[in-house]
Amino acid sequence: MNPQDIWQTVLGDIELQISRPNFLTWLKNSQFLGKADKDDGVALVGLPNNFAKEWVKSRYHKIILGSLRNVDGSIKNIDYVVVGNNAASQIVSAARRIKSEAEAVEPQAPLIELKVDPKTNLNPRYDFKTFIVGSSNEMAYAAAQAVVRDVGKKYNPLFVYGGVGLGKTHLIQATGNEIMAAYKNRVSVLYVSSEKFINDVVWAIRNKRMDDMKKKYRDIDVLIIDDIQFIAGKAATEQEFFYTFNAFYENNKQIIISSDRPPSAIPTLEERLRSRFEGGMTVDIVYPDYETRLAILKTKMKENNVVLDEKIVELVAARVQKNIRELEGVLNKITFYEQYKKGRIDDKKLDEIINEAVQVTPKNITPNDIVKTVAEFFEVPTADMTQRSRKQEVVEPRQIAMYLMRDVLKMSYPHIGDRLGKRDHTTAIHACEKITREIGENPALNQKILLIKERLYKM
Repeated sequence: MNPQDIWQTVLGDIELQISRPNFLTWLKNSQFLGKADKDDGVALVGLPNNFAKEWVKSRYHKIILGSLRNVDGSIKNIDYVVVGNNAASQIVSAARRIKSEAEAVEPQAPLIELKVDPKTNLNPRYDFKTFIVGSSNEMAYAAAQAVVRDVGKKYNPLFVYGGVGLGKTHLIQATGNEIMAAYKNRVSVLYVSSEKFINDVVWAIRNKRMDDMKKKYRDIDVLIIDDIQFIAGKAATEQEFFYTFNAFYENNKQIIISSDRPPSAIPTLEERLRSRFEGGMTVDIVYPDYETRLAILKTKMKENNVVLDEKIVELVAARVQKNIRELEGVLNKITFYEQYKKGRIDDKKLDEIINEAVQVTPKNITPNDIVKTVAEFFEVPTADMTQRSRKQEVVEPRQIAMYLMRDVLKMSYPHIGDRLGKRDHTTAIHACEKITREIGENPALNQKILLIKERLYKM
């Protein structure tokens, strides 16, 4: 296939995965320029300007790379370039730059993430030994251990749900690793994200290779899928997962699933899938209590050979309550500061680091303040935010306003929907999930939200 044919196939895949307006805005004028060097596996994607380059790179890189790899398995990464009138010179320039950068960098030890088992997709650093058990997750941990002891026969499926950063991925991957260790080559395990499963279904449909896709998934003994909520509303993916689920269940094969909520609270999930999920063992992981948070901090310190004053550790455990990632982030910042300053962190700096993580909210902010601030930031009429307007330029601001009402004011989903155009609570759930998911993937969106919060907190 020539570059043009490859790119048309890739764009066809991508068009099925993102909204039509976003596809037309960001990818309609994109180009595939081939590879920088035939041997290095770096593909060149051309975009019309720097803004489009940064936006596509931060927002759609995973989707584009996945689609390109489905067409050409030799592609390992993508370099995005701005293509002006002379595309050929852009290719030569990018190829030289990539080659010179590669030669300038000395060989480094592989990162831990690169040690992921290519057959199972499991990361060996996730195991039961490093999973800190407390009242917030003890039932989920016990259920996972029971699955290891009796694969496919007890607690099938195992459905683990909970908020972001609470250890769901750690637990389900640890379960897979324990199964591999216990049964060696007698049991095959595969861990995939829901995004990967969706991409495989899309690729199989477009290339008329559904039988290959079915064989890939149904020939294994233990299937672990992360963030299953993202398949909801995608009919072809839900259908294929339903058939895969039935094939596993009928043959006493194990399915392990994670989600950010229980099956009953995924509004667009097909009823037959909801019923299957609820037929197994559903367990939740909630926010860790003080003792668990303290144990997590001490475990992380031991792993990284870090020594901190006991009072500092206790203060962090007491004040950082939301999730484990925030705990680790604060610990890393304190450690870095003490190493950089070569001395104990002072109380003022400690307060500053913790406050950045917990984001203490002024008590006088109201829902109207959020709507007004977001509208002013995006320069859209405030009335359009609260009415049932579907103008494209209002969609993102309204979703951000919903997210902030949930994140800053802890409002209920029905209340959020009511305040923004009398919408159903499922619309608010979708908006909050979407923004939460994209903040980590899209630096531009994250920056917008931080700027809006700054304005809010200064009111």
